[in-house]
Amino acid sequence: MKNKALNGDLLFSKTNDFLNRYLPLQASRSTNTIETYRDGLTVFRRYITDIKKISIRKFTFTECTHDLMLDFLAYLKESGCEASTCNNRLAALRAYLWYASDMDISLQSIALSASHVPFIKEPKKKKDIISDDDLAALFAAPPDTKTGFRDRTMLILLYDSAMRISELLGLKVSSIKFSSPSSIHIHGKGEKERVVSITDKTAAHLQRYLKLYHPKNVPDMPLFYTTIKGNTSAMSQGNAARIIKKYVKQIRLDHPNLPARIYAHIFRRTRATGLYRDGVELEMVSVILGHSSTQTTRIYATPSIEMMRDAMEGSTADIPDEEAEWLTDDDELARLCGLR
Repeated sequence: MKNKALNGDLLFSKTNDFLNRYLPLQASRSTNTIETYRDGLTVFRRYITDIKKISIRKFTFTECTHDLMLDFLAYLKESGCEASTCNNRLAALRAYLWYASDMDISLQSIALSASHVPFIKEPKKKKDIISDDDLAALFAAPPDTKTGFRDRTMLILLYDSAMRISELLGLKVSSIKFSSPSSIHIHGKGEKERVVSITDKTAAHLQRYLKLYHPKNVPDMPLFYTTIKGNTSAMSQGNAARIIKKYVKQIRLDHPNLPARIYAHIFRRTRATGLYRDGVELEMVSVILGHSSTQTTRIYATPSIEMMRDAMEGSTADIPDEEAEWLTDDDELARLCGLR
């Protein structure tokens, strides 16, 4: 009997090449994307071994059927996964099967069958943003100490630049350019580079921050860092999240309209939505955010009540003013009011 591991029939026989060679070297996918695919395939592997009780030394491509993948999605949903998480897992498995089918044409029918497994429809939820008053309170929350000034600078820069938290924590001292206007060079998602302008007020905060935390002005030093036992490294996303959570907790009692969950990305959404509502063209907002397509940016293009009112009033036909017509007969009026 042939060893399935030798003839390449085993489904997981190509995952190492897919994750560690194809995605980073040929497809030029970002580290975050690769890890998302790795997580998806790992969850599927555990589903096969722990739920289906099939060893990965025996599970073949032909056993990865349309029905099995539907069962996998159902399992994820029953386990409490959000629709977006289920879809990410399915997308990772689909991408891997297409890769495997490129390596072996006999697997194309399996990849095609997988492509017909539908993504779970995600309900459209209203995306929260932070109001101007709540933002001002959040920026004012850090104390007037060296650490407090660092925290305030982080919050302001996160909002003003509309960058992702990973981009913020990836900044170097050399990423900041004080000219007219001041700007930041960002190494973005998907290895894309962009330059974003910042306001004069934000630039002033950064100049003071550099004097406090980077007096030697070492270009390759992480802009926001932590030092543990003498070792300095870029601040972690977990630490940044704790900083945000701390100040949100401080002001929440006096600001009950704050969204229930405040996390780094909400600053980006708030800034992008604000730019759109202030009349900035969607194409420009897309450039600021580092999106390759304005279609991605449209999720931030939510009009305000004022914008909708102005649009409605600007295109309304001439509606006559209402004139009150009061009955002069008291008995008839009383009857209409339900009285005798």
